[in-house]
Amino acid sequence: MGSSKQPLHIGILSSPGLGHIIPVVTLANRLATFHNVSVTVFVITSGSSLAETEILKSANKSKMIDVVEIPGVDISNLIDSNTKIVTQLCILVRETLHVVKSVISAMKHLLDALIVDIFTTEALPIAKEFELPNYVFIPTNAWFTATTVYCPVLDKEIEGQYVDQKEPLKIPGCKPVRPEDVNDPMLDRNKQDYREYLKVLGIGFCLSDGILINTWEDAETGSLKALRENDILKAIVKSPVYPVGPLIRHDQQIIDGRSGDDDGNNSVLNWLDKQIPNSVLYVSFGSGGTLSSKQLTELAFGLELSHQKFIWVVRPPSEVGADKSFFTTGNRGNNTPEYLPEGFLTRTKDFGLVIQMWTDQTRILSHPSVGGFLTHCGWNSSIESITNGLPMIAWPLYAEQRQNATMLTEELRVAVRPKVLPTKKVAEREEIEQLVRMVMQYKEGKELKENVKKLKMSAKKALSVGGSSHDSMCQVLKDIEKRSIHGYKNINV
Repeated sequence: MGSSKQPLHIGILSSPGLGHIIPVVTLANRLATFHNVSVTVFVITSGSSLAETEILKSANKSKMIDVVEIPGVDISNLIDSNTKIVTQLCILVRETLHVVKSVISAMKHLLDALIVDIFTTEALPIAKEFELPNYVFIPTNAWFTATTVYCPVLDKEIEGQYVDQKEPLKIPGCKPVRPEDVNDPMLDRNKQDYREYLKVLGIGFCLSDGILINTWEDAETGSLKALRENDILKAIVKSPVYPVGPLIRHDQQIIDGRSGDDDGNNSVLNWLDKQIPNSVLYVSFGSGGTLSSKQLTELAFGLELSHQKFIWVVRPPSEVGADKSFFTTGNRGNNTPEYLPEGFLTRTKDFGLVIQMWTDQTRILSHPSVGGFLTHCGWNSSIESITNGLPMIAWPLYAEQRQNATMLTEELRVAVRPKVLPTKKVAEREEIEQLVRMVMQYKEGKELKENVKKLKMSAKKALSVGGSSHDSMCQVLKDIEKRSIHGYKNINV
């Protein structure tokens, strides 16, 4: 899109949480770097995550984009200890919208368009008021998008809980979704989480001028075709669908990878430099994932039994939910993780490295010594694994990760997984040992590596000039230019 004329100025609104902020910042960087777009990222912050603070600081330092932090208002009187993450996010965003409107209204450099993420769709009416072209950014895949689009229909047609259904949920034009794989808000239709999910995501599909999805044609030909051509889905999604992924972080935006010393990231990379290529399994459950005490113990013994070199990002166990760390990512614990089995660190010191809480995942996954990834299957991590050519052990915990895991293992064939969902039954050490050996040592691992290598190449092609995702992004920008009227209404805030 580069030209001598004034570049487009696009605003992107992000909800709190690293899983949302990272893809938004990555989208902004891609627009600025490859499409000559001026981008302002508005981030509603939680104020409780050290890693969230650091990534925004780093994004600001890059000078490629402008980052405006909008502190979330106090919602403590609207939630309690039992309020689920999705509900907390929706309430926090909703209560902060008046601040978002004020910030946009006060901008000196007027916006040409506003892109909102999946949890900030209630800001779309603000874009309409300012007569801005507006789009929804889905940071995950097209299969999840199609399932979410069709959920209001399922809500009317299916009686009882989705998880109690005997047959997979049929999504027009797409692979059916197993009841156990539905995303978290769909697990209990009686909860506020489910009502918020239907409301907030429904707004995005009905009001926006287009939907940007963090996927690419070769990865999800069937689901993308369904969203574009299936009459049932088209009746719900009246806007164009633009696959613009996979969005890849090239600069290292996450810091704070300490393991008892002040130079944690360098110590991890120095350790990796001493290992042979493709010999290390990276183990991490993302920005918010936690394990129970029993599961953490079994995983520790499984890694020990495998004798496979590993880097494990650990955080204290939780018995009250796998997403307990969603709002507190990067907040450090003690230097010695006492929740690991007694003697584990001593017995594995020659082949394992344990890091507490958080680390620079992009550098680790791109290091030649790393040969596999045991992951929670968050879409950001899945993409980073694929684009680094790494096969996976799929270990889904929350959100849409179960559906992602099924896609990675059954559709893309780049991962293996425990026989039973780890959130349903503790995966025991012997099975974990076998999964590690399967990916890192056995024939199955070689087949996975071949599959992921092909997918990596298709991702690279999609993002290159003339590739499907690059062209799709160009179409978005042309649509903005066509719609943009360059002039706000003066709105009294």
